[in-house]
Amino acid sequence: MGRVRHETYTCAAGCSVEATLKLIGGKWKGVILYRLLTEEVLRFNALRRLLPNITQRMLTNQLRELEADGLLARKIYPEVPPKVEYRLTDYGRTLAPVIQALKQWGDVHIENGVEWAENQAG
Repeated sequence: MGRVRHETYTCAAGCSVEATLKLIGGKWKGVILYRLLTEEVLRFNALRRLLPNITQRMLTNQLRELEADGLLARKIYPEVPPKVEYRLTDYGRTLAPVIQALKQWGDVHIENGVEWAENQAG
């Protein structure tokens, strides 16, 4: 049985966390958003190079979802071969503090996480 997501977010305080994770959750969306925060504008193949473990299909799907949610904008240039650029929208940029906080926590976790977890368990 799949997870039930709320149609509206008018419940307990945790619903706002669920709403945020619905937009940025998953293995790749946060990383894509981080790269677009640091690089400003990226083409599809540049994103593929920055994320070597993502498949082309997954990257395409994640970019489409982020665009549908209004977090990034896609600009297509009428040339052959097609040139497509991705950038964060103003709405997407409002996630900067969230993405930066995730990065900072991740940096500490990578450096000290196992040691910290062992101390908490013991």
